[in-house]
Amino acid sequence: MNNAKPVISLPIEPGFLALRGLSPTQLRFGIEYRLGRGTTSNSFLFLPHNQSQTLLVHPPGYSFSEPYTKELNKILKLAGLNKNSIIYLVIGNVNPNRIMYLHELVDLWPNIILITSNPGAQLLTALWDKHRPNLGKVTDISSKTSVTLPKMEIVKTEEVRELSFGHRIRLIPTATPRWPEGLMVFEESTGLLMSGKFFASHICTEVFAETNRLSTEEDRRYFYDCLMAPMARQVNTIVERVEELDIRSIAPTHGPVISESWRSLLSDYRRWSETQERSKIKIGLLFASAYGNTAIIADALAQGISRTKVQVEILNCEFASSTQMLDVIHKSDALLIGSPTLGGHAPTPILTALGAILSEGNRDKPIGIFGSYGWSGEAIDLLQTKLTDGGFTFAFDPIRIKFSPTPAMIKTIEETGVALARRLQNAQNKQERLISAKFNDSKDSSAMLALGRVVGPLCILTVSKGEGVDQVNGAMVASWVSQASFNPPGFTVAVAKDRSVETLLHIGDRFVINILAKSREIALMKQFLQPFEPGINRFTGLNLEKTPKGQLLIPEALAWLESIVCQRMECNDHWVIYAQVEHGGLLDDQSTTAVHQRRSGANY
Repeated sequence: MNNAKPVISLPIEPGFLALRGLSPTQLRFGIEYRLGRGTTSNSFLFLPHNQSQTLLVHPPGYSFSEPYTKELNKILKLAGLNKNSIIYLVIGNVNPNRIMYLHELVDLWPNIILITSNPGAQLLTALWDKHRPNLGKVTDISSKTSVTLPKMEIVKTEEVRELSFGHRIRLIPTATPRWPEGLMVFEESTGLLMSGKFFASHICTEVFAETNRLSTEEDRRYFYDCLMAPMARQVNTIVERVEELDIRSIAPTHGPVISESWRSLLSDYRRWSETQERSKIKIGLLFASAYGNTAIIADALAQGISRTKVQVEILNCEFASSTQMLDVIHKSDALLIGSPTLGGHAPTPILTALGAILSEGNRDKPIGIFGSYGWSGEAIDLLQTKLTDGGFTFAFDPIRIKFSPTPAMIKTIEETGVALARRLQNAQNKQERLISAKFNDSKDSSAMLALGRVVGPLCILTVSKGEGVDQVNGAMVASWVSQASFNPPGFTVAVAKDRSVETLLHIGDRFVINILAKSREIALMKQFLQPFEPGINRFTGLNLEKTPKGQLLIPEALAWLESIVCQRMECNDHWVIYAQVEHGGLLDDQSTTAVHQRRSGANY
């Protein structure tokens, strides 16, 4: 059943308006939605004037179909259009959900013409009548409407079109491994860049533009880390092209328009991408994804890897050349390959990639297999058998997901990516993470020895997010904890970027600091300092209690503080979290706090 979501129209200039679909909850399982702030789906409509074209940029997916169709029909009819009118649709992102809605639009407006990139045309042709598995059921897209794929105009290189009311748009192909079909639209008179997935954030808001940079900064960084970091090289190339445009504001497909801070955001994208590219270690990630589920697994692996500052090169095999595949295979320190199962088989592009790995791959480098399937997963079995027979060593047990991964599965997959990256880092240089960039001579330098005398309490940070099957728990030993404010009462805690718990500590998230007691800390320290395999329950054997807000409390602790994340500050290899205390208690008023004494400031 289609759950209606409100759609509002926002005028930009005469003959030019935005249509924004509002969703206070996430649209699907995907790591980029995990902050839980809903999303928007932004499209842009140029109305006709004096025989000019009617053009709709970036229409939404089927999730918004009912209210969107109602609003669009009202606007088009007021503009004098009828069922026989020609309407141009710029398609910058192709997926089954969007194709389902295109079927509906074409049924209502038969003379639609699609404007898309060459990879976009390939995807539209391949997916137009495909069956789509969904949570154990099969949705036949073609049963929704019996329409044929409309005429397409393919944008191979940048081109300019004249529209109504003096508007002039530039169509800019922006192919990336994650979205080879990418197509940005720049309106020259307003300086508005309709950027598609680039510069997006998942926030549900009716306001047309951001209030200020701080209002969206965390959300845009999170979106970048989830989906852009694994293709940093291509992202940098596109940012360089965008910087050449006479921009006044940026309107992504998701989130508010960026009108005040777009210059700093472009600078941030460039800086984040350059940081990712500086890594000496590289993991190649090859995949194909028919319905988006295998892509979610790839995204989760890539995000886990990139949190360790290891470079990950992601490649969509459906649109990659043999030269690109071989380049990734030869230059990577580890390879990951993921495939859906379609009709009991792996798709042809994956078979091509598998052949290249078997003929050119280094058997001394680890390889990982992942994939999604609807019924039996033969593609994953094929990859495992061929690579085993080929003498490859596996980085982890094959990741097999039926249909879509749950939040708990996504967290486990991320931890798998982190674990692989850490192993490669340790093998290359065990001291790399221990040496301060400021003091290159020795970790035993006077300054580092002095820094080690900064002490903190020994604590266990525990966090729980979500409910039922969507619940995800996390924990870590924390010793870099310090009170930061009196009114309101608050403190800071430093969390390494490659900690899996870091993804559960964003603004608005709650957690508990369990402060340990001197002479009773050893057992709990052993519990949480031991290495955990991805997906293992860190709380096994503990009798946990619940705080007033439902967080996890360790009753053996000396004291506890239930807090809410208010700010995050990036500090090179750590995030410093500032949290305000909501509840707390002293569990033992006779003992004293266990303190962590260090010999050097170069390590924990």
